[in-house]
Amino acid sequence: MTAVKEVARRPIGHFAERSIAGLVAVTGAGVAFGLLLLLVRARWSPLQDADHAVAEWFNSLVAPHHPLVTVLQAVTDLGGRPILIWLVTIAVVGLLIRRQPRLAVYLIITGVGGLILDPSLKALVGRLRPVVDVPIASAPGNSFPSGHALGSFVAYGALLLVFLPAMAPRWRKPAIVGVGVLVALIGLTRIALGVHFVSDVFAGWLLAAAWLGVTAYAFRLWRRERGRPVPSLAEGLEPEAGHDIAPAPAEEHVLAHPRSAVAELLVGWVLVFGALYAFGMYVSYHAKGTFFDTLDTEVPRWFAERHTDVLTDVSWWWSKFGDTHAILLISLVFCPLVLAVWRRWRPVLFVALAMIGELTLFLASARAVDRPRPPVENLDGPMPTSSFPSGHIAATICVWLAITVIVFPRTDRWWRWIFVALAVIVPVGVATSRMYRGMHHPTDFMGAILLSALWIGLLYFVIRPNADLKEGNQPTIESEDVDTLDDELARAGRPD
Repeated sequence: MTAVKEVARRPIGHFAERSIAGLVAVTGAGVAFGLLLLLVRARWSPLQDADHAVAEWFNSLVAPHHPLVTVLQAVTDLGGRPILIWLVTIAVVGLLIRRQPRLAVYLIITGVGGLILDPSLKALVGRLRPVVDVPIASAPGNSFPSGHALGSFVAYGALLLVFLPAMAPRWRKPAIVGVGVLVALIGLTRIALGVHFVSDVFAGWLLAAAWLGVTAYAFRLWRRERGRPVPSLAEGLEPEAGHDIAPAPAEEHVLAHPRSAVAELLVGWVLVFGALYAFGMYVSYHAKGTFFDTLDTEVPRWFAERHTDVLTDVSWWWSKFGDTHAILLISLVFCPLVLAVWRRWRPVLFVALAMIGELTLFLASARAVDRPRPPVENLDGPMPTSSFPSGHIAATICVWLAITVIVFPRTDRWWRWIFVALAVIVPVGVATSRMYRGMHHPTDFMGAILLSALWIGLLYFVIRPNADLKEGNQPTIESEDVDTLDDELARAGRPD
């Protein structure tokens, strides 16, 4: 009986030991942050001198090298609010789709807490940002603590704790190290770019460690109250959810024959480029006196004669549906949702290759053909690329056609026709707006259609984005009994 009691006590003992160690670590981080805050508020001379010396040293090192500044800016953007909010939001939606409301709530609370701590403490402390000899970057607001250091530590740390169970054990330590290196690099870039002092960055890390520790500890207590075991944090917050939150647990290979697929795509890309180049050169320089020449002359002139303030504003908004930011946003939202719903990488690969291929084909053919813009007023002013083919139109067609190809056969609900309508209406609207604004000829629109049809068609037959449907992977998106978030949260709050 004594042995049985001893075995029963072991989980409790392990939990107590881990809890005490975690509490000490969280308390230590909080105390260290408080001490640093007091030193900054008191303007302690040794700390101020060290902060300014490091800021000046980094400025003299980085400012003369513009490529280095570009790299540092790219790394620092990984800790900016747009990327962090996108990552956490997509993760929350994905977890709700995978029916993991507890983990979703954890991410929401942890992320919102980080968003509150950053501006509130900056307002309370009121520390000005560094002043350097050669400013190379700027940032709004006050300096202490570093919002990038705080936000990246909280967001990437919380995501790591949530998704560790989805990783194979051999990849968990590398993932932890990788996140640590990323957070450290983001903090370092804030110092190197001259927008934060060293103490700002360390304060952000300490505060983030304390907040992340508090929320993780609260989640573990939540598990214990529900009678679930409380494992080491090295296993993640919810180890038993590993299979449910894995991106594609049943997909052994994204492509059955990846080498042949790569070869087919490379050959196909060259052939599509050849078709674009041939058509572009013909309509640009060898179609005088033909129907194409008449079309390219009369249509831009017809639109230019009908410019009004209202139509110009409308055309500007329609054009925005096809610019790089809009297309990237659509792709970055759709791809994670597809992965969450259907648990397959192949549709994601299809969309990614569609956009990569469209971009490279557009840039290559535009450079090769080098067609001038229509001889009317160009409302968008000088552009860095030539007229043929239209990148706005091609990108819009590719993204909505790729989305429709994936969604339409995977659901039998009426709203699948919305994607068909979008695949027609949005490109036509973008094309009309681009021609109205004097930025493209009608044959540039035809070139975009040619690019999209050939490239998406090639991808469809090589990647086969819906091959999993033949394997019995039926969609869950049309299910009528999908629980709402309220139902999920209510069920999560009940004891097992």
